[in-house]
Amino acid sequence: MADEPAGAGAGPVVLCGVDGGVATVTLNRPERMNAWNVEMEERYFSTLDALAAEPEVRAIVVTGAGRGFCPGLDMDDLAGASQGRPARDASRTMLHALGVMKPMVAAVNGACAGIGLVQALACDVRFAASSARMSTSFARRGLVAEFGAPWFLERIVGHANALDLLLSARTIDAAEACDLGLVNRVVDTDRLLDEATAYARDIATNCSPVALAAIKRQVYDDWFRTAAASEDEWRRLIAQPHRRSDFREGVASYLEKRPPRFAPYAGTDPG
Repeated sequence: MADEPAGAGAGPVVLCGVDGGVATVTLNRPERMNAWNVEMEERYFSTLDALAAEPEVRAIVVTGAGRGFCPGLDMDDLAGASQGRPARDASRTMLHALGVMKPMVAAVNGACAGIGLVQALACDVRFAASSARMSTSFARRGLVAEFGAPWFLERIVGHANALDLLLSARTIDAAEACDLGLVNRVVDTDRLLDEATAYARDIATNCSPVALAAIKRQVYDDWFRTAAASEDEWRRLIAQPHRRSDFREGVASYLEKRPPRFAPYAGTDPG
């Protein structure tokens, strides 16, 4: 997939480029701080679907153009929704990104709230710029916690912290988000995309795409399994014949001190 031209207030509302096995997906409404709307939702999820099916792509970085990541639903759409007008087409769940069986890294470069926070949570790893700010925001708009936010937050930051963030809807800075476990790493703002991309490229270069797909499925499914069931699933997966070639290559590349040559993920069920 080729790079698409950026431009404030013009062009695609989601940009995508691929380099070295890493796709960079950019929410591109900088004149609105990348506020979410129906067009962005459709374009973003369709882009993820295309990347999920592209063997060349082994990891995905998601960020925002300009000063914001995504501060939530566009205020015009939010005002309409408060009057009963639908703000989205609801043809796909807001947790659509969970179905992408490739590592997704959020590079949170600025304001991140509401729907924007949910999309960051749906990524597997989160890097935040030191200048980033985050909020659940729902309660301060008279809303219940939407789009799976409670499900994510309780599992990621724990029960007490999830209730704090949801009930107060307060804004937290990147340092506190890291202390809570909401983000994995905080970096200087001007280094954010480079650091997130380097992390994603290391995964793309050195990790088996087939194993990564299965690991993602294991982690998310294990939220609902017992420990014994999790071990049973591991035994089932490791016994599958097609996993042996990646295992042999992983060991051989280590012993021979060379980069591994893993097969691409074909987009089929990793189980």
